[in-house]
Amino acid sequence: MAQRDYIINPSEYDLSRVIADIHEIRRWNGQRFEMEQLTAIVYEDQARGLCVGYKDTTRDDFWVRGHFPVMPLMPGVIMCEAAAQLSSYYTQRYNLLDAKLIGFGGLEEVRFREPVVPGDRLVITVERVRVRPRAMIVCRFQGLVRESIVVDGIIKGVPLPVDYLLKVAGESAAS
Repeated sequence: MAQRDYIINPSEYDLSRVIADIHEIRRWNGQRFEMEQLTAIVYEDQARGLCVGYKDTTRDDFWVRGHFPVMPLMPGVIMCEAAAQLSSYYTQRYNLLDAKLIGFGGLEEVRFREPVVPGDRLVITVERVRVRPRAMIVCRFQGLVRESIVVDGIIKGVPLPVDYLLKVAGESAAS
């Protein structure tokens, strides 16, 4: 992707116009505490299959102390997790997979282009590429800091077997 090959041009959304805050995000996503990687949702276009949100990074983020102590950089896997959470939010909000919970199905063609540091606002965009209900959703994603693309790729989400996982967790806790 060229430097300015945006999924959606930043001029099309307003970062100060929050349409879903952390409480609304929690309605659709199960992550809590240090695993919450979204701060707000600022744009949705169901017809175009687009959703834009952001994560405000701070010196208090769990990864800052150890990655790397002298020069903290947001881990690429956390950038991908933020994209996964945005994709999951969008998928669940519009019931695209008819699933209780969405999990990672895979990543393709991921490129990390510039570092993200504490204090940066990582703006994430996902675009629906294809959906197979009850099977998989595929989205393109981008992360921007200011107007620079810092990460991009393809992410896949799949329904998780919630009932089975709860049963296994209950059996583990009982042993």
